[in-house]
Amino acid sequence: MQDVLANLLIFLFPLSEITLAVVKRSRSGSARSEDRGSMALLWGTIVIAVTLGFLAQAIPAARIPAPGSVLGPVALVLFVGGLVLRWTAILTLGKFFTVDVAIHADHTVVRSGPYRFMRHPSYTGLLLAFLGFGLRFGNWLSLAVMLVPIALAVHNRVAKEEQALLASLGSEYAAYCAETKRYLPNLF
Repeated sequence: MQDVLANLLIFLFPLSEITLAVVKRSRSGSARSEDRGSMALLWGTIVIAVTLGFLAQAIPAARIPAPGSVLGPVALVLFVGGLVLRWTAILTLGKFFTVDVAIHADHTVVRSGPYRFMRHPSYTGLLLAFLGFGLRFGNWLSLAVMLVPIALAVHNRVAKEEQALLASLGSEYAAYCAETKRYLPNLF
């Protein structure tokens, strides 16, 4: 049953992201785009990294020495937890969430929901989901070739978002940055 649930979620995850890409793209009249290619880089990195992760699982020397009865549930909890955090963050931002980096004319700093604890919970959720997905392969190399490039692409995107928000919101966003960590509360 666990495998069926995991496979269903892994199938639905890209569909939800494609739906977001279509529905939550900024509209030229409602927001100013500041994306600078970060969305294309992130999507391209994800496609390549996941493909390499699938291929790397065939290397037996890189198997994680843990039984599937332990690794499977841990991977599923991380994957589901990441998706829940991501969607909670998206719903909390509401109209301010766009898949491309965009600033609305009435943009404000959101400090509610998971944004009380971290500046980028949707990316933290995305990275947790990919951590769970990578662990599902049961292979260190799969995990590394998926997570490292995706984390670097996410970090690049976060830098673009923060530049745009600082330029637009100034001291309000600077104060929020001083008070709140990027990805994990009290860590980084």
